[in-house]
Amino acid sequence: MDTGTHVVMGFAIGGLATLDPVVGGSPQMTQAVLIGALVGSQAPDFDTVLKLKNNAVYIRNHRGVTHSVPFWFIWAALITLVLQGIIPDVNPFHLFMWTFFAVFLHVFVDIFNAYGTKAFSPFYPKWLALGVINILDPLIFLTHIGAIILWNIGFDPGYTFLTLYVFLIVYYIWRIRAQRKVYLEMESRHPDATHIFTSPTFKWRQWHLVVRTKEMMYVAESRRGEINYFEEYPFEPIPEDPIIQAAQEDDNLSAFLSFSPAYRWAVSIETHGYSVKFVDLRYRSKGFYPFIAIVRLDEDLRIKGSYTGWIYSTESLKHKLALSERAT
Repeated sequence: MDTGTHVVMGFAIGGLATLDPVVGGSPQMTQAVLIGALVGSQAPDFDTVLKLKNNAVYIRNHRGVTHSVPFWFIWAALITLVLQGIIPDVNPFHLFMWTFFAVFLHVFVDIFNAYGTKAFSPFYPKWLALGVINILDPLIFLTHIGAIILWNIGFDPGYTFLTLYVFLIVYYIWRIRAQRKVYLEMESRHPDATHIFTSPTFKWRQWHLVVRTKEMMYVAESRRGEINYFEEYPFEPIPEDPIIQAAQEDDNLSAFLSFSPAYRWAVSIETHGYSVKFVDLRYRSKGFYPFIAIVRLDEDLRIKGSYTGWIYSTESLKHKLALSERAT
């Protein structure tokens, strides 16, 4: 989920925790658990600092180790130890458990996005991306805001957030059923599909779709139960071509390929030598595919510059590549 949603979830867990007599009966514990829940709800995304290094490192590692099973406990333990040293007379066990719940809930809801996470690493190191809930879901965010307002004007926080979470469980079940219906429809249309990717949108009845078979790839959408196809391409595995093989030595392209399961590639001859471009087909927006990786090579297949990430204009891409070439 987005940062704002994780923040309001932290407040929700802090309010929900007041149902625990150990927390609700102590002002110090109420304060400590609220802080622990807020920090714990953000902790798995502390790897965002990797953006300061470069996009390749960020893409390869984001929602990886910091979301893994060991770090569910590590984050909760570190936050509990720090708060114990700051706030006197806290119960470490109850503080740890509510902070742990905040960390776990962060990771759990991330599984339902199209981006996904390595939530069960190292026991199950593959990405889990159910493609059910949009990264920013207005209903989830706004209902949390509404519950926080009710808390602020005097409603009991424990029962207010308990009611909210019962409602959201029902909402998640409904979204899972809706996504499953779309998935089964695409499966019936393409019984030879090896992969079917669904990406939710802001609109409940609209889904981005990518279907991959052994021969073809289809980019489509489901809108109000109707399937609309946009593009279809022959499925072309990455060839053992010297130009592409040289480009794959680049960190940006390597990071892209470690993350993207549905892409197209192209090689173009240019004045500087060659350009190798990959586009992720899952994130089609207004006829454009903004998540890309591009590598520029000279005639001797030496890497001149590269970029991977979100690009929404040719000018922005030129600027990013110019910066990378100066840094090379």
